[in-house]
Amino acid sequence: MKFNSILAPALLLSGSVLAQDSVQQRYNLHFQATYVYQYKPEFSAKYSGPNSISTAEEKQNSLTATLFAGVRLWKGAELYVNPEIAGGSGLTGAFGMAGSTNGETFRVGNPAPSLYLARAYYKQTIALGAKNDKVEDGQNQLEGSEPARFLRLYAGKFSLGDLFDNNEYANAPRTQFLNWVLMNNGAWDYAANTRGYTAGAVVMLQWDKWCYKAAIAALPEVANGPKLNMDFGASRALNAEVDKTVTICKREGHIRVLGYLNTANMGSYKEALSYVGVPMPNIINTEKHGRTKQGFGINIDQELTENMGMFARVGWNDGKTETWAFTEVDRALSLGLSASGKLWHRKDDNAGVAVVVNGLSEDHKAYLAKGGLGFQLGDGALNYSNEAIAEVYYSYKPIHSSMWLSGDYQFAMNPGYNKDRGPLHVLSLRVHVEI
Repeated sequence: MKFNSILAPALLLSGSVLAQDSVQQRYNLHFQATYVYQYKPEFSAKYSGPNSISTAEEKQNSLTATLFAGVRLWKGAELYVNPEIAGGSGLTGAFGMAGSTNGETFRVGNPAPSLYLARAYYKQTIALGAKNDKVEDGQNQLEGSEPARFLRLYAGKFSLGDLFDNNEYANAPRTQFLNWVLMNNGAWDYAANTRGYTAGAVVMLQWDKWCYKAAIAALPEVANGPKLNMDFGASRALNAEVDKTVTICKREGHIRVLGYLNTANMGSYKEALSYVGVPMPNIINTEKHGRTKQGFGINIDQELTENMGMFARVGWNDGKTETWAFTEVDRALSLGLSASGKLWHRKDDNAGVAVVVNGLSEDHKAYLAKGGLGFQLGDGALNYSNEAIAEVYYSYKPIHSSMWLSGDYQFAMNPGYNKDRGPLHVLSLRVHVEI
């Protein structure tokens, strides 16, 4: 392949070569760092348990830093590797609320910063037509072109949330809403280790305005565990999603329908309640190989004007077996609006407001009411009501900067589904940098 003599030096520096009419990057490097500071004033509660969010005034920090490295191997083949450093803690270690308030933190125990491999996956794209679309340079995305219709395979280590349940306005706690159940459907107990990553394979078919996805992924060996069980015969997460691009009044939107079936060594809430002669039920005593959890989610985003969009999610799972990987939500509903700063002549700013309602199955309610503990919840008793959360944020980008500064406020009624606790307020400051 010949290089244009004038453009060649610049293209080589960026890891790019000319391919017909488009630039095909051979490789790229990107970096992000996100710092979140959260403050919670003291709030009232009639009682607290081992997994309750603390009623005391509290301040917590988190920091993540990620390197995104990508390389084009051959036609249609790409490889991505993401080493990551993370440290800090959510409020009370991310215990006591199903809708935990910082999507940059998980229940990792030790808040000290640690280095780990977040993603390392292979991506193969097979063209199913002659038409191509332009692809911009970005994190885990090489600049160039890709077929408009294609069959694609992902294999390796990744986050299922990168590929399923996507939403234009509520999907990224580094730049959008911070709450866990606004970055993904709370009722989707998606396969992930303690850090939020899994290993497996995803097949995607893109055909005009329709996209079909299916995945098999590894679940943790124990609930909320750091180690993945790679014995797919005994433990696995099956996921399928249909995504339709729609146009309403010449404005683009998406409707996504997701279904999943998890199989693991899970316990039963009902069986745990049947034990007699014990001070409180313990679901771990009922764990049995081959138990399943199934559920679905519907996910909508819709552009309303050039500078504003709305989103909604609804989710359900059977709530019979213990929550295994994400968060203790069996019924989920969220709704919100997002606005671009172009409305007020700040094109790189954005803002959003959203409300969330989380619920539990009857078995899950009864288990917590009797003093049972999940890996996230357990007040010792439960005066049940749906957990309701409202969040509003504003993200400000200084001119000629690679940094975004965000202010965020969250208000929660019935934290941990308990009318005897709260309400509580959470104020957050987020600093996000991309290079």
